[in-house]
This record gives sequence, C-alpha cells and structure tokens, in this order.
Amino acid sequence: MTGEPHPVQPTVKITVVDGHQAEVTLSGDVSALLLRDLEARLADARLQQVEHWVLNMDTVTRIELACAYALLRAVTEHPGTAAVRGARRTVLRTLRHAGLDKAAAIDA
Repeated sequence: MTGEPHPVQPTVKITVVDGHQAEVTLSGDVSALLLRDLEARLADARLQQVEHWVLNMDTVTRIELACAYALLRAVTEHPGTAAVRGARRTVLRTLRHAGLDKAAAIDA
C-alpha cells in the first residue's frame, strides 16, 4: 500500500449560484486532453448571463498552459468579472504565466 493519494479525475462543473454569479469548478490534472471539453463548457450560455464568475480550483493538482489560456480567453470575452479561488502555488504560477492575473482577481 502506497501513501500517495489517488489522482482526481479531471472535471469541469458549472453551477449557477443565482442570476448574478456562477461557479466554475475545475478538478484534477487539467491537461490538454480536457481542453476541448473545457472550452465547450466555458462557452455555456449560462455563464454569459451572469455578472460574476468564481473559478474554484481547490482540487486542481496541475493545469497545462493551453488550458490556462482557454480560461484567459473565456474570462476576457465575458462582459462581467471573474475571480480565481483555491489554486495551489504551482497552478497559480501557470495561471499568471498565461496572464490570467491581469483579467481576474486571484485569491491566493
């Protein structure tokens, strides 16, 4: 038996909290394999109807730069505001490298 945690299956989930805010929850290893699904989910009409997005990254273990750029594109195309919450240091580094910190508030 190893002491390593089981990898979390990468997922993207959208929850509209109310008519003003939506939460986009990412989890696991957000790699290029998830890129098309991520882009499709970020184009969800429900996200365009709210004023504020919360990008919940509490359980993201790693994010590839292509996916960080997809988040950046979605956030900059959204007419409202966005905030990143719960991202680990290594994930934050990639998000900042993509420039997401210029388009969204990052709660470290």
